[in-house]
Amino acid sequence: MNKLVKYGIGIAIIGVLGVGFYQKVFIPKHTFKIVTPTKKDMVIKVDGVGNVGSENSYKVSAIYGGKVTNFSIQLGDFVKKGDIIALIDSVDLKDKIDEVKANIKVIKANIESTKIDKESAYKDYLYQEDVLKKNKKLYQKRAISELEYKKYLTNRDIAKLKVDSLSKKIESLKNQLPQLQASLKGLEERLKRYTIISPIDGYVVKKYITNYDTVGNNQPLIEIVNPKDVWIDTFIDTRISGDVVIGDKSMIKLRSGLKTRGYVYKLNPVNNAVTNEREIFIRFKKVPIPFYINEQAIVTIKIKSLNGVYTIPAKAISFNNKKQGVWVLKGDKAHFIPVKVIAHNDKAVAIDKKDIKVIIPNPKKKTLSEGMKIYHD
Repeated sequence: MNKLVKYGIGIAIIGVLGVGFYQKVFIPKHTFKIVTPTKKDMVIKVDGVGNVGSENSYKVSAIYGGKVTNFSIQLGDFVKKGDIIALIDSVDLKDKIDEVKANIKVIKANIESTKIDKESAYKDYLYQEDVLKKNKKLYQKRAISELEYKKYLTNRDIAKLKVDSLSKKIESLKNQLPQLQASLKGLEERLKRYTIISPIDGYVVKKYITNYDTVGNNQPLIEIVNPKDVWIDTFIDTRISGDVVIGDKSMIKLRSGLKTRGYVYKLNPVNNAVTNEREIFIRFKKVPIPFYINEQAIVTIKIKSLNGVYTIPAKAISFNNKKQGVWVLKGDKAHFIPVKVIAHNDKAVAIDKKDIKVIIPNPKKKTLSEGMKIYHD
């Protein structure tokens, strides 16, 4: 085989390889999808990820320490306001109450018996007073001696002193009653506080003890959440959440798979300076029962609807020389033009241009550049 033939074969092989490279590598890297803005109605939505939480939760605590009895609450139980949660052993408090009650009865009985004694003493005093008056007349007539008259006077004075003494005893006994009754009321009120009751209607979301545990003063027993207070605490990038207002409708998808409706209930007025996110609280239109605190949720908030706007895929938006715009096809070359984004959602953007051929960038292909030759489908 002469040299000319060898060179010919070599050139042919190089040509085949070149064509293969051009078709398999060069053209795919330069081939992009081309779209034109489509006029249509556009629903503006924003998505956020958050967790199920509660605006308020109520920790039910033991006011006084002691051993817990009659505690059978389980997580997820629904309790009503006034339901008994648990009893705390009050040790000898009931005995003290019974003792005070017994003392009150004794004092009341003593008051009544002393009143009877006083009534009897008073009658004796009246009798002695009458005897004294009769004998005073006899003494004045010299019918009895002075010594005998003084005896009657002394008997009258002793009877009067006895009446006065019994009156003071009754008063003293009566003065003891308010103190004992106040003590009884305090003990009974304290005993009530050994009975732990629910302050609200709600579901038990946390349980801190088990039956027969010994707890300290003000130690939490359970935590209750009212379904009316349940919400989703979500954070959404400020760039896309600026138009969200209270009352906006939303769709909620829980991690457990449940889909339901909600609405924007509250906006945190303080923006997160680190993440540049807004904290947005979403309330359920109808709270799912059971609900699970801290369950992850995705929320989609509907902000507004636009009619007859020109849209392109959201991924068509690019930045070039610090300007926002799109790459367009002019002839067979790529050119960057700035555009104004009127609105956007997670899939599309509405722009202020319509009669353009938009190149969709592809991260797996060659980076677009000014004047780059474009092959398209």
